[in-house]
Amino acid sequence: MEHKTLTKNAGKTAFGTFLSRLLGYARDMLVANLFGAGMFADAFYAAFRIPNLFRRLFGEGSFSAAFIPVFSEYLHTKEKSETQKFLNAVFTALAAVLVIVSVLGMFFAPVLVKIIAWGFTNDPEKMQLTVELTRLMFPFIMFICLAAFLMGILNTLHSFFLPAFAPSALSMSEIFYMLAIAPMLGGGNQIKGLAVSVIFGGALHFIIQYPQLKALGWRLKLQLGIRSQESGVNGGKAMPFYKHEGIKRIGLLMIPSIIGLSVDQINSFVDTICASFLAGGSITALYYSNRLMQLPLAIFGLAFASVSLPAMSKAYAQKDIAALKDSLNYSVRFAVFTIMPAAAGLIAIGLPAVRLLFEHGKFDYAASLMTSSALFYYSLGLPAYAMAKIFANAFYSFQDTKTPVKAAMWAMFLHVILCVILMYPMEVGGLALATSAASYFNVLILVIYLRKRIGKIGLKKILFSSLKSFAAAVLTAVAAFYACKISPILFISVPAAIISGAAVFFVSAKILKAEELGAFMRMFKKSEA
Repeated sequence: MEHKTLTKNAGKTAFGTFLSRLLGYARDMLVANLFGAGMFADAFYAAFRIPNLFRRLFGEGSFSAAFIPVFSEYLHTKEKSETQKFLNAVFTALAAVLVIVSVLGMFFAPVLVKIIAWGFTNDPEKMQLTVELTRLMFPFIMFICLAAFLMGILNTLHSFFLPAFAPSALSMSEIFYMLAIAPMLGGGNQIKGLAVSVIFGGALHFIIQYPQLKALGWRLKLQLGIRSQESGVNGGKAMPFYKHEGIKRIGLLMIPSIIGLSVDQINSFVDTICASFLAGGSITALYYSNRLMQLPLAIFGLAFASVSLPAMSKAYAQKDIAALKDSLNYSVRFAVFTIMPAAAGLIAIGLPAVRLLFEHGKFDYAASLMTSSALFYYSLGLPAYAMAKIFANAFYSFQDTKTPVKAAMWAMFLHVILCVILMYPMEVGGLALATSAASYFNVLILVIYLRKRIGKIGLKKILFSSLKSFAAAVLTAVAAFYACKISPILFISVPAAIISGAAVFFVSAKILKAEELGAFMRMFKKSEA
C-alpha cells in the first residue's frame, strides 16, 4: 500500500479516535468528580478490567489479529458469496462463545475478583462490591467483542473513521447516566447504575457500525448450517458453522496469540494485583494515568497499527514482501514521530494536566500526585507501546501468531519481576515503570525475530528518523515545562504549554528535515476533510 493511502487511512482513524477520546475524557472527569479515588472508583475499575481481559481475547486483541489476515485472504482470493458465508460462520461462532463466556463470568465472578484484586480480601465491603459490579458488567463483553468484529471487517474493507469513532458510544452512555440518572440515586446504587450503563454503551457500539457494513454490500447473519465449497464435496449438505474451514484457521491462529497479544492486558492485571496492596486510590491512579497516556497512543500510534495490519495482510496475500516491509517501516517511523512529542509533553506537564482534568469534587491533590507519578513512567514507554503493536502486526499479517508469543512471554516475566521489585520503593510509579521497561524489551525481541524471518526491514532508517524525533521531543519538553509556569491558572498554563511544545516540535522537525513532518501535515488535512 502506498504511503499516501496509509497516511490517509491513518488520518481518518486518528480523527475518529480523537473525537472518541474527547468524549472519553469528559466521561472520566465526571466519574472522578462523582466518585473521586476511593472505594467506589477502585471497585468499579477493578471490576471493569475483568471483562476487558476477555475483550482483548475475543475483540480487538487475539481474535482480530487472527481474523483480519484470514478475512483479507478470503476477500482477495475467493468469490464474494464464499466470503459472505465465512463472515456468517465467524459471526455465529463468536456469538455462541461470547454467550457462554458471559454466563460463566457472572457465575465465577467471586473467584475472578479474588485473583485480580487479591488485596481487596482485607476489605470485605470493597470485595463484595467489586464482585457485584463484575457480574453486572460481564455481558458488556458480548456486545463489545461483536463490535470489535465489525471494526475488523470495516477496516479490512478500508472504512476507518466510523470504527474509530464508534467506541465513543460507551462514553455517551455513561455520560448520559451520570448527568441524567445518577443524581436521583445514592450510595452504592450510583456505582451500580454506572456499571449497567456500560452494557448499554457496548450494545450501542455495535449498533452504530452495522449500517456502514450494509452500505458496503455485506451483512451478518446467525447461521447454524453453512453451505460452502468445502461442504460441496460432501454431497452439498450444509455443515455446522463451527466446521467451516475459516473458523478452524482462526481458532488455530488464536491459540498462541491469546497470550502474545494480551500481554498489555495481562501486565495491567499484574499492576492491579500489586496496586491492591498499596495505598487506597492506587488502582484508580493507574487507570487515570493510563487513560491519559492512551490518548496520543490511540490517536497516532494505534492509528497506524490499525491500518498497517490490513495493508500488510493484503501485501502478504498478494505475495508482495517488499510492499509488506515498506508498509511496516513507514508505519513504525511515523508512529514514533508522532508519539515522541506527546510522551515528552506528558512527562513535562503531567501533574498540571492531571490536576486540570481530574482534580474536581472528590478527586483531591493527593490523588493528582499519585496519578501524575504513574503517568510520568507510563509516558516513558509510549514509543515502545506503538512499535510493539506494529511489529507484532507484521507477524500476524503472514499468519504467524506463535512468534509474538515468545516475545510476549519474556516481556511478561520481566514485567512481573520489576513490579515486585519496584512496587514498594516507588509505589504506583514503579508499576508503571515496569510496564514501560517490559514493552521496550518486547520490541527488541520482536525485531530480532522479524529480521530472521523476512530479512532487513530498514532499521537504520528507523533509527535515524527516531533520533531526529527524539531531539525535537527534548526541545518540546523544555518548552512545555517553562510555558506551563506562565500562570498559576491551569486553564491558561496547560493549553499554553501544549501550544508552545507543539510549535517548538514542528519548528525543530522542520530544521532537522524530518521526512515524516510532511506526511503528518497531509494526514491532518485529510482528517479535516
